[in-house]
Order: sequence, then structure tokens, then C-alpha cells
Amino acid sequence: MGISSSHTENGIIEVTIDFPPVNAIPARGWFELAETITYAGEDPEARVVILRAENRGFCAGVDLKEIQRSTGHDAIIAANRGCAKAFSAVYDCAVPVIAAVQGFCLGGGIGLVGNADVIVASDDATFGLPEVDRGALGAATHLARLVPQHLMRTLYYTARNVSAQTLHHHGSVFEVVPREQLDDTARELAKEIAKKDPMVIRRAKEAINGIDPQRVHTSYRYEQGFTFELNLAGVADHARQAFLDGNHARQANDG
Repeated sequence: MGISSSHTENGIIEVTIDFPPVNAIPARGWFELAETITYAGEDPEARVVILRAENRGFCAGVDLKEIQRSTGHDAIIAANRGCAKAFSAVYDCAVPVIAAVQGFCLGGGIGLVGNADVIVASDDATFGLPEVDRGALGAATHLARLVPQHLMRTLYYTARNVSAQTLHHHGSVFEVVPREQLDDTARELAKEIAKKDPMVIRRAKEAINGIDPQRVHTSYRYEQGFTFELNLAGVADHARQAFLDGNHARQANDG
């Protein structure tokens, strides 16, 4: 359980998120993910990194229970700094990062895939930012890299999810496949990239980042300032607890 990495073949490194049951990542997990991806990219033998996940969905965002259990603001600061580190690690990874997304990709998950180089998804995958329902803001920076501006705004304000098929239509998801084919699809794509000259691919990643019109690091940190404001105002705490209480009630009814 946690974050793990494994070398497969031809310089392909797989980084796996595993925080059952829904991959709600605790603060330490975000920092660990950042370190693992950065280390993978620094490996001189690395050609491609695949970011994948076990469990029901790719990522449910931050661990809200961890934040609610804490007193003061240390937990929310750690979660926000951890997310910023992890998102930046994907973007700044020295080699291309392929995100293989199954099930749900929410909150911080959008920050990861929005900064990836390539996205493949299972046909049951959904993507969304429930931040406004949790009393937080952030990752509009990354959602804007997945969908056009006005759709991004609509999804952001409503906290609605969008399907992998819709993202494929807009060109941000490269391929949509049955869940059982997801890992193999990502690996085949990684093999294709890994066959290229490694120096050329590394310089290509650097060049593409250099001409990116959006400064993802600073824009995301700007968004986070409003998250801290909502926390200081007490709005975020009430919103998080309402979500957790409602989720607990739904689980009890299901049982």
C-alpha cells in the first residue's frame, strides 16, 4: 500500500498509486508520489514513466478524513504543498509521463493527469473537480488543459464529472479502452515512445514545457491561496465535514 515503482522493460518505469479503497491520498502520499516520479525521471535508463493505480478508481483526491482529524491548519497546508509537489513532479519529469486512468479521477487526480504528457483511460473513467462542494479551490489550471475554457468553467462551478469519451472527443485523452486492456494499452504506447532516441525525447519534453503558454506551477499556487482563505474563514471545514457525514450516511444505508 502506498506509492511504488517498478522497472518493466526498455526503460519504462511504472509508478503505482495504492491507497485503498478509493485512492484518497494522505499528505505523505503526495510527497512520496512526487519523490518517486522525480527519481524515475532522473534515472539515466528511463525512457517513459507510466502513472497508474490500483483499487476502484485512479484517484479520489486528498484524504479529507486526515484533514478533519487534525487540529489547526497543519494538515491542509501539508496536503496543499504535497499536491503542488506531485503535480509539478509529473510536469517536470525529465521523460514523458503516461497517465493510465480507470474509474474515477477527482480533485488531485485531475492535477496529476492534467500535467501528464499522454492520457489513456478505461471506458468507465470519469473526471471531475468537486472542489467547490468541499469548500476548496484548485486544479482549474489542470482541468483547463483537458477541456475548452467554457466547459472547464461549467464543470468547475457545478462540480459535475465528465466521461473519458468526452475528453477523447476534445483530444485530451488519447485512447479509451475496456478496463482490462488499460495497462496493456499504456504499455504499448510507452514502448513506442521508448524506441525513440532517449536524448531526443528528453529534449523534446524540455522544449514542449518551455513553450507551454500556461505557467502551471504559479497558476496552481495562485488558486491555492483562495483555498487557504476559505479554510481561515471556516467555510472549508464545514463543507468537508458535510461531505464526510453524507458519505457515511450513504454507506450505512447501502449496508
